[in-house]
Amino acid sequence: MKRRDFLKGATVGGLAGCGGGGAGAANAVTNKKVRWRLASSFTRQLDAMFGSAEQLCGRVRDLTDGNFEIRPYPGGELVPALEVLDAVQSGTVQVGQTASYYYTGKNPALAFDTCVPFGLSPRQQTAWLLDGGGLDLVNELYADFGIVSMPAGNTGTQMGGWFRREIGSKGDLRGLKMRIPGFGGDVMSELGVAVQQIAGGDIFVALETGAIDATEWVGPYDDEKLGFHKIAKNYYYPGWWEPGPSLSFLINRRAYDELPSTYRAALHAAAATAANFMQTRYDAKNPAALQRILAAGVTMRPFDDDLMSAAQDVSLQLMEDRAAADAAYRKLHESWKKARKELFQWFSVAELSYAQFAFR
Repeated sequence: MKRRDFLKGATVGGLAGCGGGGAGAANAVTNKKVRWRLASSFTRQLDAMFGSAEQLCGRVRDLTDGNFEIRPYPGGELVPALEVLDAVQSGTVQVGQTASYYYTGKNPALAFDTCVPFGLSPRQQTAWLLDGGGLDLVNELYADFGIVSMPAGNTGTQMGGWFRREIGSKGDLRGLKMRIPGFGGDVMSELGVAVQQIAGGDIFVALETGAIDATEWVGPYDDEKLGFHKIAKNYYYPGWWEPGPSLSFLINRRAYDELPSTYRAALHAAAATAANFMQTRYDAKNPAALQRILAAGVTMRPFDDDLMSAAQDVSLQLMEDRAAADAAYRKLHESWKKARKELFQWFSVAELSYAQFAFR
């Protein structure tokens, strides 16, 4: 399939309108039995993340009177947690639920589909993807993999992670062994960290055995479930590398095209419901989880301003360097940078002023 032909079905009209692309014969069928499988990168224990996948599947089933069913599998059950994109591309599964920044080794620009350091907040990321042209550009990248991407939900701004020892300045990062994926890992590497990428279900053992000195995941609700507070007692904030991370449903393009138009509409509607579920669950559950973690003897600490400034300088420079070297990256980066400037200007007026006063 030629790239331009692929993109005809992955534009805003195809995604938002829910009927783009596909054979006319399939569109005429309204009661066709369709059975798909979904491979997630996340375990059942993570009920906000994996729960989003379950929401997608349940909503699709309900909207099609049970004719279109998707069975969700947690990370590692069908395919390794960090190989979901490959499974969707090959057609081993029709849908994957994952974070696109896990696959920056295939294309560094995929990080923008999730988030990049010192980037957009959750609402800003959603606005850029769905109304600012970001998702169209992401799907141009995914065209090379035979995949369509849809937002699967946002975790909210994340915490800075768990450290066995106190990090007083950027110099304390040098030589540290830390689990941190994606672009954030690239930045930490530049700051002297020995970066490791480990699937969520394997982090606890790595931290417990000393294979790593520090880890990040999401925030209090998930971190408590994974038990990091039992080992590392220094809990840092903010997660500057993940200010508004959006997960993704990756859909095999051929399977998508073969769906009746009503089933594609159901899939898009279900994805929107699932995305809302995830962020709502985190926002509702994080506050109490944080209090329980602190009561267990954890000390919450802010990152040093000098560390933050150094990380921001490295992050923005890495993006500029990659944009200069690659046209596809540059196209996404320019769209993101423009959105960041405009959104930051607006959010600094009402949102920031209110938060600085009321959140105290």
